[in-house]
Amino acid sequence: MMWLKCTRSAIVVSLRICHHDNLVMLRPHIRNVSQHSSYLDTRDHTTRPLCSRSHTSCTLALGLQPRRTVTTDRLSWYERFADSTPVCLTEQLLASTQQMMGLPWWASIMCTTLALRTAITLPLGIYQTIIIAKIEALQKEIAELARQLRFEISVKAKEKGWSEKTCRFHFKKNLKRIVSELYVRDNCHPFKASLLIWVQLPMWVCLSLALRNLSLGMGHVPLASELTTGGALWFSDLTLPDSTWIMPVSLGLINLLITEIFALRQLEPSKFQKYVTNFIRGLSLVMIPIAATVPSSMSLYWLSSSCVGLGHNLLMRSPRFRSVCRIPPTRSDSDTPYKDIVAAFVAKYIK
Repeated sequence: MMWLKCTRSAIVVSLRICHHDNLVMLRPHIRNVSQHSSYLDTRDHTTRPLCSRSHTSCTLALGLQPRRTVTTDRLSWYERFADSTPVCLTEQLLASTQQMMGLPWWASIMCTTLALRTAITLPLGIYQTIIIAKIEALQKEIAELARQLRFEISVKAKEKGWSEKTCRFHFKKNLKRIVSELYVRDNCHPFKASLLIWVQLPMWVCLSLALRNLSLGMGHVPLASELTTGGALWFSDLTLPDSTWIMPVSLGLINLLITEIFALRQLEPSKFQKYVTNFIRGLSLVMIPIAATVPSSMSLYWLSSSCVGLGHNLLMRSPRFRSVCRIPPTRSDSDTPYKDIVAAFVAKYIK
């Protein structure tokens, strides 16, 4: 039996085997396939369904393991990543969590977001704050050591007749060595402060793609029918975009609020920090129309994640919480952080 895999809407050319006397001829047969997969059974020249995108009904006639529909076209990097193992595991995590808690899908998405961000990103955020505080505490010692090193280099330059360029080279080389030794001594290399983003960003992408697959019926777990009735209020169907733009606009405002709170904490921002802050502001605005075009399940997750992130940022401003987590004090610490944030916000944007 010969069969040809077909997917989505495409013009497919299959081959029919025709027997005429003792000759075997191949006759091309062109047909249009729309939104489903099938194969041509040459024994009775009938078209039979092969499998659905949910992969659970895939045929085992060839001894293959059930998988998502595989096309003969070369998949893009986005489609390959959306069908990758981490995204598939995330789909199973979301489905298992919802079944275990027995909550509606909208509540399950919010609770899962809260649990993941509290269990994973909050400890990493605390660790990042500790590293940044240690680096800030070293600045006075680094400045003093740099002053001493500059004096020693000037003495050596007079003894050996070094040029200005040579002095600058030895100063930078030795200062870099001294700073590295201080980072090792206090266990606060700046790269460790970026650990949060290397964990949070992949988690955010995997959860977003998993919800996208489930909402569009492209996931390994067939849950699109449940998501159509798993919403609440104005977003009752989680597979459709939020036509009211309430969640997309709220997402943009929350992200802008987080950015401004972070910017207000910087007492003397550098030029690079200003560029980063403006970039994040622009990205927050760009996310608004993007959130309005994706399924509501994704925009609900993005909004929930941003709200939890805002809560965590405010929590780590609390003097009591910082004391419990043993976060070293910094110049920007305050006994009344929340009043200071409101006052700085009013002074910068309202008055």
